[in-house]
Amino acid sequence: MTATPRPADLAAFMPGVFVLIWSTGFVVARFGMPLAPPMGFLAWRFALSVLAFGIWVLLARAAWPQGRRQWMHLGVVGVLMHAGYLGGVWSAVKLGIGAGTSALIVGLQPVLTALWVSATGKEHGVMPRQWLGLGLGLGGLVLVVWNKLGHGEVTALNLSLCLMALLAITIGTLYQKRHVAPCDVRTANMVQLMAAFAVVLPLALLEHEAVQPQPELLGAMAWSVLVLTLGGSSLLYMMVQRGAATRVTSLMYLVPPCTALLAWLLFDELLTPLVLAGLALTALGVGLVVRQPLKPQSMPKEH
Repeated sequence: MTATPRPADLAAFMPGVFVLIWSTGFVVARFGMPLAPPMGFLAWRFALSVLAFGIWVLLARAAWPQGRRQWMHLGVVGVLMHAGYLGGVWSAVKLGIGAGTSALIVGLQPVLTALWVSATGKEHGVMPRQWLGLGLGLGGLVLVVWNKLGHGEVTALNLSLCLMALLAITIGTLYQKRHVAPCDVRTANMVQLMAAFAVVLPLALLEHEAVQPQPELLGAMAWSVLVLTLGGSSLLYMMVQRGAATRVTSLMYLVPPCTALLAWLLFDELLTPLVLAGLALTALGVGLVVRQPLKPQSMPKEH
């Protein structure tokens, strides 16, 4: 008989599955943005996601977060990690930045997270290895962005929007780890999405472009709701709750190469030797930053 997988064994696969799911988000943005304004698309996405989570919560009779303070903290996380992060990325893609480039920029989140945790004394101090990794990661980003500047893909506006998304998801991850108590992932996500919807809807009403219900847009919407939001966001929430902030993001450096490959296959986005070198350099740099130091055997294991 085949042994039933233990929760610990399933948890070990969470980061890898999350990376594969998260990589598709930038590709979905490329599919959806020609047919909808960014805030309009996200408003529909958040509304449908709330409906899907609501059905799931009712069927499972999941417990709601306890206390108004936890609802407030979850709302802040939702505004940062859904409205801020996705709003920045989707708006940048709408303004012409490529899926691979946007993934590379926000893929620096592990660097910012690890440096913040180290600098504030939550774990070990910022080590020379981490400063080297930061330099390599930024150098790789400069290589890719500089190459894209020559082709008119990267502008001051769409680059600023990507940087805003990077800050939003980094602050949101740290805020969640610090303030949000463990609770049911379904109700927690539902509260976050309701807060994000409340922020995005007024912005969507200010947009003049109409949503065009073409097959490509409907497919992008279905994937966004069912796979990215219900699957990816739930995995991210559970991983942040289960481990240290730096360890949660340790595999995020794989997202930019995966996205760049998908964008090259689907949209013929440039994948020149310089871009490949930049991706490799950034992955190496982020890996140096987030790699956990070896601990003596006598030290107790972290729980």
